[in-house]
Amino acid sequence: MSAPTLDVTQAKATDSSPSGFLTFTLHAHLPYVINHGTWPHGIEWLHEAAAETYLPLLRVLANLERDGIALHCNLNLSPILLEQLAHPVFKADFPHYVERKIVAAREDEAYFLSVGEAHYAELAHFWHKYFTDALHDFEAFDRDIVKGFRHFNDKGLIEIITCCATHGYMPLLGTDESVRAQVRTAVTTHQRHLGKHPRGIWAPECGYRPAGLWNYPISNPDGSPIAPAFNRIGIEQALSESDIDFFVVDTHLVEESADIASPYELQRGDVVRNSNEPMPHNDFRRLYQPYYVDGPYAAEEKSSPATVFPRDPATGIQVWSSDFGYPGDSNYLDFHKKRWPGGHRYWSVTGSLVDMADKQPYNPKLAAERIKAHASHFVHLVWEALNASMTDSVPPILCSPFDAELFGHWWFEGPAWLEAVARTLHDYSTGIHLTSCSRYLDHYPRAGFISMHEGSWGAEGTNHVWMNPNTSWTYTHIYPAELYLRNTCTTGKWRDTALGQRIIKQLCRELLLLESSDWQFLITTGAARDYAELRFETHHDQFNELKSIWQQFESNLSITSDQEARLAAIEDRDSIFLDIDPSLWAAGSRQTRTDNRIPKTCAPLPIDHPTISAFNPPLTPSNQNPALTQLQKFTSNTPA
Repeated sequence: MSAPTLDVTQAKATDSSPSGFLTFTLHAHLPYVINHGTWPHGIEWLHEAAAETYLPLLRVLANLERDGIALHCNLNLSPILLEQLAHPVFKADFPHYVERKIVAAREDEAYFLSVGEAHYAELAHFWHKYFTDALHDFEAFDRDIVKGFRHFNDKGLIEIITCCATHGYMPLLGTDESVRAQVRTAVTTHQRHLGKHPRGIWAPECGYRPAGLWNYPISNPDGSPIAPAFNRIGIEQALSESDIDFFVVDTHLVEESADIASPYELQRGDVVRNSNEPMPHNDFRRLYQPYYVDGPYAAEEKSSPATVFPRDPATGIQVWSSDFGYPGDSNYLDFHKKRWPGGHRYWSVTGSLVDMADKQPYNPKLAAERIKAHASHFVHLVWEALNASMTDSVPPILCSPFDAELFGHWWFEGPAWLEAVARTLHDYSTGIHLTSCSRYLDHYPRAGFISMHEGSWGAEGTNHVWMNPNTSWTYTHIYPAELYLRNTCTTGKWRDTALGQRIIKQLCRELLLLESSDWQFLITTGAARDYAELRFETHHDQFNELKSIWQQFESNLSITSDQEARLAAIEDRDSIFLDIDPSLWAAGSRQTRTDNRIPKTCAPLPIDHPTISAFNPPLTPSNQNPALTQLQKFTSNTPA
């Protein structure tokens, strides 16, 4: 079915007063892989993401800047990703990776020409140019990809936000100090690389947990509790203490009655669409406005509550779904079929049920035509979602978050599609402007306060992906490690000598790496289970080894030469967060906001304001709309 398009005969004349906003949030993250393997799992992941996602995104931003257009996306560069992109090992090794891809393309082209396959030879030349351009761009940035993104951040063309230091899944971390340390380490790392304090954060997996009594979800191996239940801070408090203004949550946390599938389920094709069932045209303004997060911390006199933006499900499904979203278009490049040994891709999707042997040759020109059609269709969907509210005094905002690596790596045409969306909104009068979350908050009020239950954007909307029978064993190691580090950092003995500081700082690094949610995710999905288990066990072993070194030092104020050699080796292998501060793990450690004022432009609307009363009734079971369970469904005009 063909996609509906905008009326492109009406070129934009003036559109200075937006009626609605679209904000993309791109979450760029990879677990720490430097010095931990190469291929198929290890630093090769980082090389692929740099060549196929990060550098293409920089090209898109440069193209738009040249033409006076801003994408204004919220781009999260996770702290552990920043550390890797700036790491000398990556900077030295990436050119060799790209050169191998260039050589493979040259060899493929020679082979295809020798057997009379002119079209495949042309595609091989396409890959030769693609990776040659990547190498050129990398050198033009002085091998500093972060420097490239910083340029666009400094110009105000994008807004770079942060993430937890190692992508720790905050709802399941076992101490408030560990939650705070993930956030505060993230902020200092962000400032060091980008020169600015981040206003927003990507809460890993859109995970949220409110304040309240909390029990450890698992027991010790002997069945005894790890520790007694205790009152926890809400995630929003840890963020607000560190001057974080906003984060993104999944749809069901704002509108519980909506049955929304996980984006990862969509990418795998686990959710089946009924193409004959249109999306209901109810008023969903509540999904298109930000909220202050209500809770005990928000009530404190001098606090400034954090803000949440809900994820829009209708537009998101078009980009996430590998079966019936844009990436599944028959003309786009197929992700799975590759020609070895070079690993280049020469075939189109052709069809979701088409056997690998029957995939047709890729045609970049046909793909380029579909990019424009899909960009137009996406803008049409955004307009449909916002249209009913576009005459309100406070314009609605649609938040569309994605993993950044979806663009370019998984969906090869994704970066060009983002550029096409930006150009479409710039060139035609839709009333919709691109913006970042903080730009919106600087000009428009929140819609009020909202109390949310615990959840995520993972399968079932719960913690299940990270805490299940296949992963619970990891937490039997994480929780005792968190408690030990808190006790050790609280005593303060580590401050007394330079060697003591070295040991405890590396102990903190190993705990952060142990807390990475990537290990549980890879185990649960089976994507790289063996690697994830090995990595978790490696960091657990290194944590325990450092613990033994510390105990030796604590008793004797010295360590053996073998222990010193092991400390140096672990430091060299996991050389991240060089300015790490162990005091963040001390019991009760917290940070007071530097600016406790809520700007007048950001103050919540009065409860009787028309926007509140018409579009934001209290979210209680008695007034939830049953039709909201249909939010997952597509519009009937989704492109085939």
